Amino acid sequence: MHAALAIWPRRLCTGTSFEGSLLKPHIAIIGVGVRDFETAKRFYADGLGWPILQEEGEWICFGLGDGSSALTLYPWDLLAADAGVPAEGSGFRGITFSYNVRSETRVDEVLAEASKAGAKITKPPERTPWGGYSGAFADPEGQVWEVATGAMQLPFSE
Repeated sequence: MHAALAIWPRRLCTGTSFEGSLLKPHIAIIGVGVRDFETAKRFYADGLGWPILQEEGEWICFGLGDGSSALTLYPWDLLAADAGVPAEGSGFRGITFSYNVRSETRVDEVLAEASKAGAKITKPPERTPWGGYSGAFADPEGQVWEVATGAMQLPFSE
């Protein structure tokens, strides 16, 4: 129902042509399972100021970017059941979100904004082996966000 769909194209697409792909390489919704819905909601809505597109009970949807994608929060156990997987497990989940900016100064500012909103800084900003500059934070539910600059061939968040 609210689970994210990861898209795996059959072949590498070049330019904007998706010819030969089974599905367009796009993620419409990133569904995040949370154990404390109210805290997570406050973090994204009040702390980070993200726009709420829809809300119903213990489900909330935030608009991302130009509106082509969204992030939803849903109770952990219910999202796991909806996806047909067990809800047990903790620690690193094998996924990070990235917020790509245009300067080292902005990396520092974004990390400070996230910390002020209630995030835990998991990695202070530093130079990276690939020539960039990045740090990371975890939201109140432990979802990890990298904030980086230097990856000029990737999409920018701002």
